[in-house]
Amino acid sequence: MNEEKHLTNMRFDSFGLSKTILAGVKDAGFEYCTPIQAATLPPALAGEDVAGQAQTGTGKTAAFLLAALHRMEEHPPSAKRRPNQPRVLIVAPTRELAIQIERDAKVLAGHTGHKVQVVYGGTGYESQRNAVKEGVDILIGTPGRLIDYFKQKIYDLQEIQVVVLDEADRMFDLGFIKDIRFLLRRCPPPDKRLGMLFSATLSFRVKELAYEHMNNPRAIEVEPDKVTADRIEEQGFMTANDEKIPLLIGLLRHWQNARTIVFVNTKRAADEVWGFLQGNGIETAVLSGDVPQKKRMSLLKKFTEGGLDVLVATDVAARGLHIPDVTHVVNYDLPEDAEDYVHRIGRTGRAGAAGSAISFACETHAFSLPDVEAYIGHSIPMTSVPGELLAEVDPSSRIRIPRKPRQNNGRGNRGRSSDRIRHSRKRRQG
Repeated sequence: MNEEKHLTNMRFDSFGLSKTILAGVKDAGFEYCTPIQAATLPPALAGEDVAGQAQTGTGKTAAFLLAALHRMEEHPPSAKRRPNQPRVLIVAPTRELAIQIERDAKVLAGHTGHKVQVVYGGTGYESQRNAVKEGVDILIGTPGRLIDYFKQKIYDLQEIQVVVLDEADRMFDLGFIKDIRFLLRRCPPPDKRLGMLFSATLSFRVKELAYEHMNNPRAIEVEPDKVTADRIEEQGFMTANDEKIPLLIGLLRHWQNARTIVFVNTKRAADEVWGFLQGNGIETAVLSGDVPQKKRMSLLKKFTEGGLDVLVATDVAARGLHIPDVTHVVNYDLPEDAEDYVHRIGRTGRAGAAGSAISFACETHAFSLPDVEAYIGHSIPMTSVPGELLAEVDPSSRIRIPRKPRQNNGRGNRGRSSDRIRHSRKRRQG
C-alpha cells in the first residue's frame, strides 16, 4: 500500500490512458488509485460492465469518469451523430450529487474538448434545456429532469456509448427505479454500450437491476464487511432530551478549528437547533429539503470555503455531497433508518482523512441504537454526559425564524375568511 493509507500502489499512468486524459488526472491532483479505482478501472477500461459496491468518498466518481472518457476515445462517434445526442449518460439520485459529478467531470475532461452538462430540478430550467439542445457529450442529471427533456425531444439516447448509475440503492429508496428503466430501455442494447453501476450495498434488487440492464457485469466489492470508514472515530452520549442543546453547544465551543455537520430528523428540529446555536453566538445555517436550490448551493459553497463552521442538516444532505475537511459529524437525533447512519458519518473521514462522529442517544431516539449497531456490525462506545461539557443555555436565547404572513389572494375575501374562522370556533365551543 501507498504511504497514504487509503491509497494503493497502482498509479493512474499505468493504465495506458491518453495524454489528454492524464492531463485531467494531473489537474485533479491524482497520482495513486484508491482501492475501488484499482479494482474498477482494469475491467472497465477493457470494456467490461461493472457493478461496484462503494461508499461515498472512496473515489468511485473518478473511476467511472475515467472509464467513460477512455471509452469515448477508443470508440469514436458515428458519422450521423448530432450535437444533441450525448455519448455518456450519468444518472444520480440527488441534485447535489449530480452537481458534484459535473464538477469532477469538467476537471478530468478538461483537456479532451468534450462538452459536459448537468440537468436537475429546482432551478435553471431554460438554461439547462438550451445547453443540452445546443450540444452535449457527457450528460449528467437526476431522473425527473432527464425524462422531462427527453420527452420534449431536446435530446435522444440513440448514440449513448456509456451509461452510469450512481448510488443505485438510493434510486430505489427515492422511488426513481421506473424512471431509470425508462431511460435505459431507450439507450442502445447492453452489449452495444459500457455499463457501470455503483451502490453502497449490492442488495438483491440492485443486482437484479444490474443483470437486467447490463452486459454480464463484474461484481466488485471493496472491503464489503467494513461498513464505516476506517478513520472515523465513533462516540455516543446517553442524553436526556433537555441536555441535547447544552451538550451540543458545549461540544462546539470545546472543539478547535472544527467544521461540523449536525444531523437532525425533522425540519422542526433543524429550526430549533439553528435558533439556539445562532442565539448563543455560533454562526450556523440550515440545509433541508425546503431550502431553495440556489440558496442551498450558496450555503454549501460558503460552508465548503470555510465561511461557515456549522451546518444543521436533515438527511437531504446525507448522501452524495463531497465537502472536504469536515472534521465532525453530530447525530443530534439518531436516524430512524440504520443505513442513514453510515451515510451521515460518511460526510467526515473522506478520502482517508480522520474524522469524528458523535451520536446523542436521547429519550426520544435511543430505540434506534440497536438497529444502527446491528447494521454497522459493532457497538458505538457510549458514555454519560460529562457535566463540564454542558453549556449554560438561557431558554429565551433561541432565535426564531420569522414566519411569512399569509398572503391576501387579492379577491377581497379576508373578511369572509375571518368570519369562517370565527364561526368554526363558535361551533367547536358550542
